[in-house]
Amino acid sequence: MKFLSFKHKDQTSYGVKVKREEAAWDLIKVFADFVEGDFQPKTLLEGLQHNQTVDFQEQVRKAVVAAEESGRAEAYKVQFEEIEFLPPVTPTNNVIAFGRNYKDHAQELNHEVDRLYVFTKAASSLTGDESTIPNHKDVTDQLDYEGELGIVIGKHGSKIPKGLALDYVYGYTIINDITDRKAQKQHDQAFLSKSLTGACPMGPYIVTKDELPTPENVNIVTKVNNKIRQDGNTSEMILKIDELIQEISKYVALHPGDIIATGTPAGVGAGMNPPQFLQPGDEVKVTIDNIGTLTNYISKSEES
Repeated sequence: MKFLSFKHKDQTSYGVKVKREEAAWDLIKVFADFVEGDFQPKTLLEGLQHNQTVDFQEQVRKAVVAAEESGRAEAYKVQFEEIEFLPPVTPTNNVIAFGRNYKDHAQELNHEVDRLYVFTKAASSLTGDESTIPNHKDVTDQLDYEGELGIVIGKHGSKIPKGLALDYVYGYTIINDITDRKAQKQHDQAFLSKSLTGACPMGPYIVTKDELPTPENVNIVTKVNNKIRQDGNTSEMILKIDELIQEISKYVALHPGDIIATGTPAGVGAGMNPPQFLQPGDEVKVTIDNIGTLTNYISKSEES
């Protein structure tokens, strides 16, 4: 399944993509009419939070089948052209991110790769597919992109053994780790340089892990104005998904809806000669096999 969150006619909702259609099932409406009992999650995060006691994905599947067979299926669909994509899920914590997890990327920025580099991006920096990101010209002229695979946690856990780590994954998404390279160089930690408004585009979907069985062998391609900048594969990750989860959970308890950004391959603007940073009006697309394409725009005006 491909889950998404969206705004439609000023109402916020969430759903799953309709197969072979550019549309989504509105799960708030579907659950209200076709699920009995008290399980009526109003957001995707609520659904994930109940996943340890209720098989959320199975509940969704049954409800969608009932909607399809009701004879009123169109009443429960919303067309993509009519919605505003939101971040698929907003975690209760900051987004946890790994840097220097691709050797070639670390080398292009002259960074060492012999130790763990972890930072967080404020949840307030999240934005959705097709959104416009402020150009932040008032603070930087070195705005950069980083296309990444995002892990979505499906259940609570701490001190998770490597052999069980993948059991805690609900699915995967696309993240663009927008970075102010100027602040990144000036500050001792990465939180501010990584947490500008709009600095964490995510989506358009969360793909459940059964639909992405080989997440450590998928292509990541980032284009700026339709020109390829990054062309990598998750097989290049230094620390694999189970190792990332094991390492984080030694120190921080993970919760349903938490997001882990796994690092970016080579090809960022700061690594080019000369550097090519994002400019007002630029279009940035990050594509990952079997998930989709995350598209965002850099605002032309300083007010946006």
